Amino acid sequence: MNTGTLNLAWADAFVAALAAVGLRHVAFGPGARSAPLALACLRRPELACHVINDERAAGFFALGIGKATGRPAAVLTTSGTAAANLLPAVMEANLAAVPLLVLTADRPAEAVGWGANQTVDQTRLYGGQVRAFHAVPPPAADVGARFLAALAARLLEECRAPLPGPVHANLPLREPLLPEAISAPPPLPAPIHLHSPAPAVPENPGDVAARLAGRPGAIVCGEAPYPPGFPAAVTRLAAALEAPILAEPLANLRHGPHDLSRIHAHQARFLKQADLPAPAWVLRFGAFPVSRVLERWLAGLAGAEHLLVAPPGRWPDPLRLSGTLLRGDPLAVAEALLPHCRPAGAEFCAAWRQAERTAAQAVAAQCERTALFEGSVARLLLDALPTESHVFVGNSLAIRAVDVFGGTGDQPLTLHGNRGASGIDGNLATCAGIAAATDRPVAALLGDQTLLHDCGSLALLRGKNAVIVVMDNGGGRIFDHLPFAAVLPPELLARGWTAPPQADFAALAAAFGLRYAQAHDTDGLRAAFAAACAAGEATLVRAVIDRAASAAQFA
Repeated sequence: MNTGTLNLAWADAFVAALAAVGLRHVAFGPGARSAPLALACLRRPELACHVINDERAAGFFALGIGKATGRPAAVLTTSGTAAANLLPAVMEANLAAVPLLVLTADRPAEAVGWGANQTVDQTRLYGGQVRAFHAVPPPAADVGARFLAALAARLLEECRAPLPGPVHANLPLREPLLPEAISAPPPLPAPIHLHSPAPAVPENPGDVAARLAGRPGAIVCGEAPYPPGFPAAVTRLAAALEAPILAEPLANLRHGPHDLSRIHAHQARFLKQADLPAPAWVLRFGAFPVSRVLERWLAGLAGAEHLLVAPPGRWPDPLRLSGTLLRGDPLAVAEALLPHCRPAGAEFCAAWRQAERTAAQAVAAQCERTALFEGSVARLLLDALPTESHVFVGNSLAIRAVDVFGGTGDQPLTLHGNRGASGIDGNLATCAGIAAATDRPVAALLGDQTLLHDCGSLALLRGKNAVIVVMDNGGGRIFDHLPFAAVLPPELLARGWTAPPQADFAALAAAFGLRYAQAHDTDGLRAAFAAACAAGEATLVRAVIDRAASAAQFA
């Protein structure tokens, strides 16, 4: 068997094995060294193949699919710098615990280090950012289907357990890369069946619950891929304990049909109140809060008992206050604690509820004002979206606007964000991946710099039921909110940090075949959102924000 024939037969068998154990999406760009693998993917009807020219965008696109489905998508690159462009998405997948399968085609070992073109050392290219690395040998006649089936099953399992994240397989291929005649692909092999373990629960839930029951406390929920029943379970737990829930936006507790009466979404406004009673304990689920206000409040509770529910391999405790670490599934932990709980005095929770009501009324009044600012844009978008929409929230000021001003609502919404590494790269591509993995409407809320940083990914949203909102506030206005902004001369702050972009967003939308609308006030934005949602096709909405008005509203 010549090399080209061997390459394709090997790639066909490997890709068929991946499809047999559940792989359904592959993102890749055109490339030579990856040609056998790309062809094998394109020949498999079980796989949705997404051809994306920019490897960085392809990585974030696959990340978005993992966020939306909880299952790994594959991203495939050719050799050289193409593989290096995946590093930002790999870092985000690692820190955010999102399953992602990274397949990098490579030159054979005899070419590395000898000056061969487009050849770099791809061994452990992503270092400690991946759950596992596999240096797969080049295709060989004596490497059978059993090895490839086992490899495929192992790769997908390592992407998902014990802690979801990225897994890297480096795949060297010798030339000629493809045969002169292309034969038919093989059928799917018999898969290796993977069975997930039962959700872990505390060994003695009654002992843990006894430390909470009857004492005033608070539940804090950060971002996490919580199971579907978690919102209802954790709100039942809060009711049994008579405890408030401080929920970050990406915890996805602020919107839905579950009990919202104990969900606090405006803690950024009221946690500084001196007369708010302090909890005796804090039970925390998910990632450590990103909100600085919530972080400072937790730091001031050194005298309280801190309990943390976290999966194996994660220690989301930068303050190192947790005295009890519960390794388990958050839904299973909440349900295990529930039968053993009894409520604290009603006065504690009543004070917190009153603080939440007062803050919510103030926020609603702010967002009804005519002049747009980031908070009103976020609130209007969340109110306008159809039920069960997916919403990708960009970093910097966008996520802060949703946190402080987004509020709560009965309509189910699923919010996403790249808060693992909190970068602005690949935000649009991640949103496009989410759109590719769901049949629900999708929206993105981004700042102007974030959108321009990934503007090529607008092409990936064409034809999708998507609303992309760009908050045009004249550059990186997050820096206006940082302490050093007060000491920098305004001209240097603008030149080195806020860096106002010079962009024609209408022309940008036209270039990528998207509908376009813009608004300068709340009435105009409501109308633009209503039209965009009704259209059911990709629309770029520009919300024009005055910097001075924005600063005053946040202050």
